[in-house]
Amino acid sequence: MQLTQLVDRQKITDLTIEYAWIIDQGPREKLREIFTDDAVFTIDIRKLNGIDAIINKINTSLGRLSASHHIISNHQVLIRENQASCSCYLHAQHTLRGTEGGDNYIMAGRYIDSLIRHENDWRICERKLVIDWVEGNPKVIGSS
Repeated sequence: MQLTQLVDRQKITDLTIEYAWIIDQGPREKLREIFTDDAVFTIDIRKLNGIDAIINKINTSLGRLSASHHIISNHQVLIRENQASCSCYLHAQHTLRGTEGGDNYIMAGRYIDSLIRHENDWRICERKLVIDWVEGNPKVIGSS
């Protein structure tokens, strides 16, 4: 039982790391291997319902950037049979060269995830992004 839990914890941690690589490097269609089809992603008060809405939002937000780097750490994983929760810190830098007011926008916060077992792997069924602080030019990500 302990070995199985250690393997599951690592699979969940690896899943969150893979998410960061996919949104920064693509292809973003691979997010279908991270989330369930009916996943809910809450960003502030906005809810994205379903994998298509999640991919569309990420493509819209990050697709026009010159570069983005999402770094996640400090994973806390709790497993209960075929369900799990995972919280981790997020530090993300977004760059859009030539943006009036500055090329960089940095944010830090947390991902709070609910996961379900999917065959021998895990999938995120609910993700909440909590933004703790930001710095830089919000025009980089299309905000003012």
